[in-house]
Amino acid sequence: MRYSVQLAGGCLAAMVLSTPILAQDAVKIGFHGPFTGFAAADGKSARQGAELAVQQANAAGGIAGKKIELVAYDDEGKPENAIPVANRLIGQDKVVVTVSGSYSGPTRAAAAVFQRASMPYISAYAIHPDITRAGDFVFRTGMMGEVQGRAGAKLIADHLKKKRVAIVAVNNDFGQALTAGFKEAAPKFGLQIVAERTFSMPDRQFGPLVTQVKADDPEVIYAPGYFFNAGPLVAQLRAAGVTADIVGQEGYDSQRFVEIAGKASEGTIITTSLDRDSKSPTTRAFIDNYEKLYKERVDMVAASGYSAMTVAIEALKKAGSQDGKVIRDTIRKTAFETAIGNLSFNSLGEVKKAVQVQKITDGKFHHYTVIDDLELLAPPEK
Repeated sequence: MRYSVQLAGGCLAAMVLSTPILAQDAVKIGFHGPFTGFAAADGKSARQGAELAVQQANAAGGIAGKKIELVAYDDEGKPENAIPVANRLIGQDKVVVTVSGSYSGPTRAAAAVFQRASMPYISAYAIHPDITRAGDFVFRTGMMGEVQGRAGAKLIADHLKKKRVAIVAVNNDFGQALTAGFKEAAPKFGLQIVAERTFSMPDRQFGPLVTQVKADDPEVIYAPGYFFNAGPLVAQLRAAGVTADIVGQEGYDSQRFVEIAGKASEGTIITTSLDRDSKSPTTRAFIDNYEKLYKERVDMVAASGYSAMTVAIEALKKAGSQDGKVIRDTIRKTAFETAIGNLSFNSLGEVKKAVQVQKITDGKFHHYTVIDDLELLAPPEK
C-alpha cells in the first residue's frame, strides 16, 4: 500500500491506493472522510473499514480480474472541503463510484456534485435526510437521523418503561435530525418531554447544562452527541449525582467514548447499526478480521465504512460495467449481505433495517435489544 499527499481545493488531502498498479489496470473507487481535525477518530475507523473491504475483494480476484484502487481524500469534516474533493475524484481520478465515510455536512455538500456527474455515491453513516434527496444516484447504508430518533422513543417507552425525558442534543445536523425523529414519535409512546436543551460541537465543559438537567429531574436523558462531547457530558452528569438513564446514539459508538467517560459510561444505552454480539457469520467475520488486522476494538463507523464499500464492490461485480447508470440500477435492485445487516434500497436510496441497541457493561458494548418495528422505522420514499 502506498500513500501520497496532494492539495484538494487548498486543503490537505491524503490519497490512499490499495496497490501500486497502473490506473488502466484498476477499478477506481473514491472515498472521503475526516482523517484530520475534530472527527479524525471516526475518519480513521471508516477508512480502515473501507480498506479492509478492498483488501478482501482484491485477495478474492478483484472485479472481473482487475484490482480495486481506493482513492481517499481528507475532508476534515468540513462541507467546504467536500466539494473540491468530489470534483477531484470525478474529474482527475476518474473513479466510478464513491463512498462517503464522513459526517452529514460534507456528505450533503458532496452529494449534489456526484448527482450532477451521474456517479453513484454511497453515504456510510451520515444521517441528515437531505443527503439522498440530492437525487437518484445517492444512497445511504446507514439510518436516517429521524428513523433512529423514532427508535429511541420506542426504546425508552417499551423497553426501559420510562416516561419523563429530557432531551440534551448537540446543535448541528446530527442532533437536530435525531431530536426531530424522537419528538415525532414521543406522543405515540406517551413520553413526556420535560425539557429540551442543546450544546455546541466544541463544548467539553457542561456545568450550567448539568445543573439545569439535574433540576429537570428526568427519568431518562436522550442525548444526541458524538463520543468526544458525549463522553465529558456523561461523566459530568454522573459526577453531579444525576442517576437518570442515558440514551445515546451511534455517535457514542466508539471505544473512545468509554475511555473519555470512564466509569460513568457504565450502563449507557445507545441505538446504533452494529451488534457486537451478533451471530451473523458476515458480521462475526468482519469483527474478527477487523480487530485482528488493526489491533483495536471495532466500532459502528468501521462497520459502516466496510458495509458501504461492500455495497459498492458487489454492485460493480454484479453490474459488469463501469457506467454510472448501470451501477445505480444494480444497487437499486440488489440485496446486499453486509456487516450491518441485509441491505436493500427504496426509491429514495434509503434502507429499511432494524436498529441495534447496545449497553455498556464492564467497559464494553454488548447487545441489549433490537428495535425491529419496520413500520415505525420506515424511511421516506421521496
